[in-house]
Amino acid sequence: MPNTRNIKSVESLKEKLSKANSIYFTDFIGLNVSDVTSLRRKFYDNGVEYLVVKNTLLKIASSENNIDLDDALFSGSTAIALSYDEPVAAAKIIKDFYKDHNLPTIKGILFEGSYLQSSEFDKIANLPSKDESLTKLAMMLKSPIQNFSNLISVPMVNLVNVLKSLEKIKV
Repeated sequence: MPNTRNIKSVESLKEKLSKANSIYFTDFIGLNVSDVTSLRRKFYDNGVEYLVVKNTLLKIASSENNIDLDDALFSGSTAIALSYDEPVAAAKIIKDFYKDHNLPTIKGILFEGSYLQSSEFDKIANLPSKDESLTKLAMMLKSPIQNFSNLISVPMVNLVNVLKSLEKIKV
């Protein structure tokens, strides 16, 4: 018979899993307390939630959400990084943190409803964020308009220069 604390934990985890755009399953063993605190702070600053979870509770919550995960995720220590707004935010933070600490290791990824193996992590971490994509799009849209504006203004500038030259000759 499950206790009430575990039932509440499963319900909370089930709700969080259903709201997340991406979930990164990690193994955090080997990080000391200050490293984990630093990692959590980076996640928090970027709108990502990082939770240490019990494998059995994670398995129950994912099955109740009809999320099919690899059984290898449910072995060893597990922490999940839940990204609600920006799907690649957690990947970028993990990648940056991994450079200095060689941890946490990625067990698997649930990216916008699709389960991906840990080998796909680098591809996701190198994707541009939503803001970066919008900036690139704006620059691409601005460039032809700016070129067109320059194209139209050049003949006008040349005409003005010719008129000024004629004025100097006549004076």
